[in-house]
Amino acid sequence: MRIVFLVGLTLLMISGCAGFDGGREPPTVSVQSFRAVPAPGAAVPGFEIGLLILNPNSQPLRLQGVAYSIDLDGKSLIQGVSNDLPEIEGYGQASVTLNAAVNVLGGIRLLSSLMSESRSGLDYEFRARLDPVGFSRDIRVSQSGRIDLEAGRH
Repeated sequence: MRIVFLVGLTLLMISGCAGFDGGREPPTVSVQSFRAVPAPGAAVPGFEIGLLILNPNSQPLRLQGVAYSIDLDGKSLIQGVSNDLPEIEGYGQASVTLNAAVNVLGGIRLLSSLMSESRSGLDYEFRARLDPVGFSRDIRVSQSGRIDLEAGRH
C-alpha cells in the first residue's frame, strides 16, 4: 500500500510540474503594421505583417515558430508559417516581419470584389499562434483592422 501511495504521489508531482512555466510570464505580441506590398509579376499584392514581441522575463525567449492566417473582408485568403524568428533577450523586445502571399483563387475573388465596386479599404483579421521554447502553452494573437487602399494614390 505504501508503494502505491509513493508512486501516486510521484506521478502527481511530475504532472504538476509539467504545466508549470517556472514563474515566467508569457510574452506580449502585438501587430504593429499590416500593409499590401507589390508582388512582382502578380495582379494581387502580397502582404507584410510587422509584429512586436515583448519578453517580460529575465531569461531569453526562443521561439520555435509561428503559424498565422489572414482574412480579408471575411474571406480566408492567407495562411503561412515561419521558423525564422529571433531570440529575444530578457526584458527585451524584437520586431518580426512576416511576408505572406495570397493564394491564387483567393486573390481572384479579392480582385473581382475590388473591381466590382469602388472601395477605400479592406477589413482584415490577423491570427497567429507562436510556439515558445520552454512554455507549456502556445501564445495566441488576434487583431483586426482596416487596410487603406487609397494611401499613396493622388
